[in-house]
Amino acid sequence: MRQTFDIEGMTCAACASRVQKAAGGVPGVAEANVNLLKNSMELDYDGEAKTRDAVVDAIQKAGYGASPRGGSEAKGSKASEFVDPQVAARKATQAKGRQLAWSLAFGVPLFYLAMGPMLGWPEVPGLAGMPGMMASAVTQLLLATCVLFVNRAYFVNGFRTLAHLSPNMDSLIAIGSAASYAYSLVGVYQMALALGAMDMEAAHYAMMHSLYFESAGTILVLITLGKYFESRAKGKTTSAISALMDLAPKTATVVRDGREEVVPTEEVRVGDCVVVRAGEAIPVDGVVVDGTASVDESAITGESVPVEKSAGDRVTGATVSSRGWITVEATAVGDDTALASIIRLVDEATSSKAPIERQADRIAGVFVPVVMGIAAVTFLAWIALFAPGDFAVAFNHAVSVLVISCPCALGLATPTAIMVGTERGAKVGILIKSAEALEGACDLDEVVLDKTGTVTEGKPSVTDVLPAEGVSAEELARLAGALERRSEHPLAEAICHWADQTLGQGSVDDEVSGFEQVAGGGVVARVGGSSVCAGNARLMGERGVDVSSVSDAADAFADQAKTPLYVARDGRLVGLLAVADVVKPSSAQAIARLRSMGIRTMLLTGDQERTAQVIASQVGVDQVVAGVLPDQKERMVRRLQQEGRKVAMVGDGINDAPALARADIGIAIGAGTDVAISSADIVLMRSDPADVATAIELSHATMRDIRQNLFWALFYNAICIPVAMGVLSPLGITLNPMIGAAAMGFSSVFVVSNALRLFAWKPGKTRGMRSDGAAGAGRAELTSLEDEGPQESVSKVGLPKQGDQEGEGQMSQKRLKVEGMMCEHCVAHVTQALEGVKGVRNVQVSLDKGEATLDAGPLVRNGVLVKAVEEAGYKATVE
Repeated sequence: MRQTFDIEGMTCAACASRVQKAAGGVPGVAEANVNLLKNSMELDYDGEAKTRDAVVDAIQKAGYGASPRGGSEAKGSKASEFVDPQVAARKATQAKGRQLAWSLAFGVPLFYLAMGPMLGWPEVPGLAGMPGMMASAVTQLLLATCVLFVNRAYFVNGFRTLAHLSPNMDSLIAIGSAASYAYSLVGVYQMALALGAMDMEAAHYAMMHSLYFESAGTILVLITLGKYFESRAKGKTTSAISALMDLAPKTATVVRDGREEVVPTEEVRVGDCVVVRAGEAIPVDGVVVDGTASVDESAITGESVPVEKSAGDRVTGATVSSRGWITVEATAVGDDTALASIIRLVDEATSSKAPIERQADRIAGVFVPVVMGIAAVTFLAWIALFAPGDFAVAFNHAVSVLVISCPCALGLATPTAIMVGTERGAKVGILIKSAEALEGACDLDEVVLDKTGTVTEGKPSVTDVLPAEGVSAEELARLAGALERRSEHPLAEAICHWADQTLGQGSVDDEVSGFEQVAGGGVVARVGGSSVCAGNARLMGERGVDVSSVSDAADAFADQAKTPLYVARDGRLVGLLAVADVVKPSSAQAIARLRSMGIRTMLLTGDQERTAQVIASQVGVDQVVAGVLPDQKERMVRRLQQEGRKVAMVGDGINDAPALARADIGIAIGAGTDVAISSADIVLMRSDPADVATAIELSHATMRDIRQNLFWALFYNAICIPVAMGVLSPLGITLNPMIGAAAMGFSSVFVVSNALRLFAWKPGKTRGMRSDGAAGAGRAELTSLEDEGPQESVSKVGLPKQGDQEGEGQMSQKRLKVEGMMCEHCVAHVTQALEGVKGVRNVQVSLDKGEATLDAGPLVRNGVLVKAVEEAGYKATVE
């Protein structure tokens, strides 16, 4: 069983290490992971109440407090609760702000009174000179006492953990400040005794050399100041989780008894019908049963383009309807929604530990005792060897060592970066399940990709349309759509979708009778009184249909891994359609980005070798392995690992699950099966292969940040502790305890702030990439748009050809209305024609809009553009 505990009293990495050690030593506990940033612990244990109680007792004996979150319910159960980390962070920052305000209220006058005479500041009447020195000493005593009282938590926690033989950062602060206060208190008595004996010289000497109240108080003020800024910075690291929690709407409009009723979201039940209007967030996961809407899913998937939803489509809670009106039947509510799962994944990932963090924890576990030993050695060395009998000098050096040492920076170095990196990934639609996965992705040198649904769309679509002479594309769409609507074959669905796009939804309504499916050939029926058939060449031959006029085109389609489909009416050819599983627009770009990072790619598929080779040539992978079964995919991944490679497997289906589990890092496409997603370490919510490269880039950025933090934390302590010990004293360089306290406080602020820079991280782009994602150089280079296979409705080209400089200069955008385009093949022809005009760049051709946009130089005439399009076989007018 896995459960979350709230931990009280932790202030540094040494605390986290002690709590983790105490909890992990309880019988029945499998693993304990303590998160210093969130003051929480993730516990894997046997689920017994006595084990849970024993863990709480063990942590309390170690000097800290522990309480199970959500009572006795395990994390992830129906009764589990998410605690908004921003709420806790805000409360902690407010409390630290009040503590700082009171500390400054007493600390500033204390510092002014003690250090003013040395700095030449105006004297305080009645507390200056020899007559006022005793009054000044007593005032400093009172102010310092107030500062210590305001910051008493350092002493309570510090001496309590010291009594349990588990000292932490608070112990260093408490010992340093308390020693300065006690030494100064003795100095006050020395002054009082000297004044009682009328020995003014001795009283003055005691005041100048025995009063360190300002050190005792200022140490606490500066530490608290650093803790305040640290608390503010730490609060920002949890902003993504809080933002996710804020996405869920608080109310929902539910249809009950035929009436609309606004109820709290938590009262919506599975099966309820929820009405969502434009501008409203969808409160639950469900299926659209009525209406249409344009839904912004960027908050969940990171995809900025709204998605059109209609009856039968699935919708996700927390997405926003930007246009339209829909009624949604709830299929998942509360903790079962996709949003709750995302929050849970991010929360668990930020609570897990990366291997590099465990190394830092081992150092932090012994850091404080070692520092206390160094301080003791420093004091003895100075009072016995370097400054014999000079207690004040030895005392100053020892206190400086205590207050400048900072285990906090070491403990915060890794978890802050892990938390920010994980949340940044969630923001762009990449869910990283653990810190181990985030770190492991940095070491990958081989990415294995499944083909169907990963590199390709996973469903066939019509890519090319060649109507016979005298036949319009609309007539071909009407016949093919009417005929195939009766078929359940996957190719039929693609043809029907194309027909609806060509003619409009519901326009194909011809009467169909005598429908028959011919095994291994196609389908035949009577459509509108005519005998119509659609299928392969064998079926056409059996029906006596002459297809010689398009046989070359059919062979070319087959060479491109497309399925040629003939359509005939009353024994005469009507046209040829090509159907294929379309390569995702970003696949080539993703593979080129991986290559730029030095990562090899392999296409691993159960499809036939010819199809796999065509897809591989389009996207530019390094190696192709085709015709493999699910267990063979797992064996291939294992073989790569045996060769010493760090392997990531990217897939979306049940057949990919064994390979996903075997790989060093399993990456699941978000639109895939639940089995694949549960077997993976990273989930890509957008189902975009480009996010594979983005996830690896994020890993590199996070690990770079962690290494920077660890370097500066270790470098800080390695440099500052010797300086505090006095190794530079022969050069006249010494360290005042107050400066040490300031350095200690702000070292942690620096580490947390450095981690926050990850929020500004953005995915990189590969040099030489075109705007459509096709590679511009190297193995992934594609020579023409036809070679790239089927494209999306907008074809984009961003790289100029050699010699395009002619006619350039001040570029202007032009728009052309293009008539006669019927398929992506047409789009490719128009694009090539316009690209061939010198001085033209950034050609974009839209099949849906029937237009082309481009950037043209001042010497490019409109007539030249129109002529280029007409020579390609289409009509064009410049708008």
